[in-house]
Amino acid sequence: MSRAFVNEDAGADRPDLPELPVPPGPNIVTPRGLAALHAQIAQRQADLAALKSRPDRLDKLPEAAAERDLRWLEARLKAAVVIDPAAHDLTEVAFGLAVTVADEDGKETTYEIVGEDEADAPRHRIAPNSPLARALLGAQVGDVVTWRRPSGALDLEVVRITHADP
Repeated sequence: MSRAFVNEDAGADRPDLPELPVPPGPNIVTPRGLAALHAQIAQRQADLAALKSRPDRLDKLPEAAAERDLRWLEARLKAAVVIDPAAHDLTEVAFGLAVTVADEDGKETTYEIVGEDEADAPRHRIAPNSPLARALLGAQVGDVVTWRRPSGALDLEVVRITHADP
């Protein structure tokens, strides 16, 4: 038989998908972030079970994607180091705390410094390695920090440091 009519991939159990990159080092999270990670794993496990129970399983790509996502989530969970913000005394900006800053016009905004996987810009949750978080970490009430942005530097005064809402 001619090789032109042979499907080389026939019998392959699952498609090859590239692995999601797992950042090196520890995965610093808040208790809320750890709970969210557990919830994501449970959801993806449920998704995978539903995919495997389909009557027509000719397309294995969704299952492979769910399995890959689970491997990534489990790696993030294994590397998780929980830092409880309740342990901080609110004298300076630290991981897991909420900090309210005022810009040069007096407009106040509150940011929360959270783990990489918890970061959510619309909710003002920022990762500790972001330029804003790096400027804020260690600052005290009354300090003025400079947030170096692509659009230009912005001075912000630290107005309040509190525990974030759970």
